[in-house]
Amino acid sequence: MKATLAIKRGAAGETPRVEKFEVEFESGQSVLDALRMARRDLDPTLAFRFACINANACKECMMLIDGEVEYACKAKLREGETALAPLPKKALLRDLATEIAPPEERLFRPTKS
Repeated sequence: MKATLAIKRGAAGETPRVEKFEVEFESGQSVLDALRMARRDLDPTLAFRFACINANACKECMMLIDGEVEYACKAKLREGETALAPLPKKALLRDLATEIAPPEERLFRPTKS
């Protein structure tokens, strides 16, 4: 069985595009599992965040999944097509990766030239 990830891709300032990745589907797997498979087996440039230490504790893998804000580690993959997009109210880095911490909380602050 297969599942298709329709991922909104691109970096800040670029015209976004949707790329589709077909991955093996196994009942019970998460969207994050499928994203990791797609990056490992199909496109190592695919960008998304995750830091799984305790489920749902890191908040790094939040994204739009079929139009709803969800954690990719908790959302169950389904057969057919799943649309994935970055969080809409966060600064886009690339693909599904957005800035998480507000500017005043970031450890690294670029200096002005």
